[in-house]
Amino acid sequence: MPIVKAKKIWMDGSLVDWDDAKVHVLTHSLHYGLGVFEGIRAYETENGPAIFRLSDHIKRLFVSAHMLMIKIPYSIDELVEATKQALRVNELKSCYIRPLVYLGYGEMGLNPIPCKVNVSIAMWPWGTYLGEDGLNNGIRVKISSWKRHDPNAIPPAAKSTGMYINSALAKMEALNAGYDEAILLSPQGTVSEGTGENIFVVKKGKLITPPVSAGALEGITQESIIKIANDLGYEVKVDNLLRSDLYVADEVFFTGTAAEVVPISSIDDRQIGDGKPGLVTKKIQESFFSAVKGKAPQYKDWLDYV
Repeated sequence: MPIVKAKKIWMDGSLVDWDDAKVHVLTHSLHYGLGVFEGIRAYETENGPAIFRLSDHIKRLFVSAHMLMIKIPYSIDELVEATKQALRVNELKSCYIRPLVYLGYGEMGLNPIPCKVNVSIAMWPWGTYLGEDGLNNGIRVKISSWKRHDPNAIPPAAKSTGMYINSALAKMEALNAGYDEAILLSPQGTVSEGTGENIFVVKKGKLITPPVSAGALEGITQESIIKIANDLGYEVKVDNLLRSDLYVADEVFFTGTAAEVVPISSIDDRQIGDGKPGLVTKKIQESFFSAVKGKAPQYKDWLDYV
């Protein structure tokens, strides 16, 4: 999906014109992929733009950096305020927000310890990641031949830049085969997640989502959906799933900042349920969009109004 330019990007404490937000070709992270990032959304509400769970996303950015031994030269509060400042300057009613922590120019070689740490926060208008039709009617998915990382090779619990080569390979494989998205399995053969989404199965009115130990990122939208589902009266378990569990599920859906809540209509050419978004998925989807758009008072603490 092409990027629509905004006015400014926050870079290391300054607001820089969009076209001037550049890095040197010898930027360390460009060569070796060591960096961390977040995906955040701001939604249009009756009270102005509101950023969904901003502090939680920035906290996770710091957790990811800690795992990779990257020391961010700002506090959580400073980056929260920088995000709000950039949104005000860009005057966007709704948008996708991308904080990025990367190792900059000045050192080369595999030792990242001496490298300067840079931080940027970009934002732009961006519709739903998997398309409006997918959001409303469901998407076709395949199990990828690519496995999620072994946690002793690269920690999948960190939202790090270089590890998304794994996701990109799975995504391309799925698209080239005529599907909308892919699901990756863990090295142990259990269901992990999509290329950039957590996954939920609905079976006999209960929800199951894979654990972090299966290589799934600890999703902030995932956590929100668990809360919403519980509030709607549904039981939710965090437990391992096999690919066969997906085939015989009543409903399956993806969650994520970019994807939001997307029904899955088929997996490996096996229809899920009746092939249409299920009742549970639709109820959760409706509650989620009410929450992010400021129409559900019980979830008001999830929103940072700007």
